[in-house]
Amino acid sequence: MSKYLLELKGIDKSFPGVKALDGVDFQLKKGEIHAIMGENGAGKSTFIKVITGAHEPDKGEIFIHDTQVHFRTPKEAQRHSIAAIYQHGTIYPHLSITENIFIGHEDVMGPIKTIHWGMLHKKAKSLLKSLSCDLDPHTLVGGLTVAEHQIIEIAKAISQNAQILIMDEPTASLSRRECDELYKISEKLRDDGVSIIFISHRFEDMYRLATRVTVLRDGKYIGCYNVAEISNKDLISAMVGREINQIYPKRERKIGKEVFRVEGLRRIGYYENISFKVCRREILGFSGLVGAGRSEVMQSIFGIDQMDGGKLFLENKEIIVKSPLEAINLGIGLLPEDRQKQGLVLNWEIYKNITLSNLKQFIRHTILRPKKERLQAKVLGEKIAVKSPTVFEKASSLSGGNQQKVVICKLLNTDLKVLILDEPTKGVDVGAKSQIYDIMNDLANQGYGIIMISSDMPEVLGMCDRIITMREGKITGEFAGEEATQEKLLKASMNTIETEDKAS
Repeated sequence: MSKYLLELKGIDKSFPGVKALDGVDFQLKKGEIHAIMGENGAGKSTFIKVITGAHEPDKGEIFIHDTQVHFRTPKEAQRHSIAAIYQHGTIYPHLSITENIFIGHEDVMGPIKTIHWGMLHKKAKSLLKSLSCDLDPHTLVGGLTVAEHQIIEIAKAISQNAQILIMDEPTASLSRRECDELYKISEKLRDDGVSIIFISHRFEDMYRLATRVTVLRDGKYIGCYNVAEISNKDLISAMVGREINQIYPKRERKIGKEVFRVEGLRRIGYYENISFKVCRREILGFSGLVGAGRSEVMQSIFGIDQMDGGKLFLENKEIIVKSPLEAINLGIGLLPEDRQKQGLVLNWEIYKNITLSNLKQFIRHTILRPKKERLQAKVLGEKIAVKSPTVFEKASSLSGGNQQKVVICKLLNTDLKVLILDEPTKGVDVGAKSQIYDIMNDLANQGYGIIMISSDMPEVLGMCDRIITMREGKITGEFAGEEATQEKLLKASMNTIETEDKAS
């Protein structure tokens, strides 16, 4: 008898113009947490969909307990105790927790199949308790946090007796504390005999949870490694096919004159007394703990939220920004933290997303000229190295890193002087990160003033010429890039707490 609960051999899957999987092998043991890692576009999403029955492989074999299986639909995979929790899950905000957990497999009674809600609420309560969660199962899901949504998705999987659980980037939108809670839940499930396939870009997830890691690259199986025996350097080399000795580009540019300045910005309840400047050919970083107010400041500068006071100066001239359109017309662009909800129209083609920010340049006599629009998108896409067969593909078909590049292309389609990049590498793999860093460095060298918000301290230290720290809506420190350290940034980010502790 095989020692593997799930085994895939020689899996191939192609789509028009793309071979997504090419001879992929995989083995999963009972009670194991097995990580899958690879760059965006490596084939991880397609691989998941093959296991869950969303895609039928063109070639290859799937075995569960030595028995060959064929999944033509997700329902068939569910009948073999396979469940998946996706990064953007299937949560129904206007339904209760109980309804979300049992939707599609509700317990019914009697000839007219009446749902026994009292019994379902009790079951939901028990499931939540097993996950150390004390939420009321009657609660509507819409008002819950992302971390609580993850717990509900896990409860839904357990309610279907899942023995193989796939977690797709479950920590991407969680805080450190929420990640720790998810780790504990994952370890408890493992100890209860559930096998988990854990897909993540975060090395700390893999080292904390997994015993083995399988690496995919360009749709191919590269290898399976014991986590305790592989170094970061070797893992990165396996993922990208080369060593990234210097992931952050060298900062050799000469900082120019001031291009943008803010004085005394405030928004009651969010931030106060915010003053800073950014120069041409400079990358200014904003660091701080979750909830520090960094994104709120930038959203006000971009005209999404109105300020209660303060002044903005662009090229030494005071400006007033009341809307994002005004900001763009003045020369200020924003790459939002959530690219899928705020940066892209996912069911639109790539070229439409790129040109959306400045359609007027493609209009003649009130008529949109799509040929010129597509040509501009193609030029920008090639400049930023967006990986896609054509600009006619839907934005939703792209990997996370390539979606981020499309949002950057959209910014470059306008005549900007200041680029605000909010978590520009969030949820992308190490190879795509390196490419985005190179793009940022090139844009700075071209004369843009760049403001970068990042919760990744090594990223801030590696990319920024100057770093500002914030805490609870206030600036708590400013450092030249060469003088900053993680310890200094963390201490400055916690400065308000230290001051309050001394005062008490």
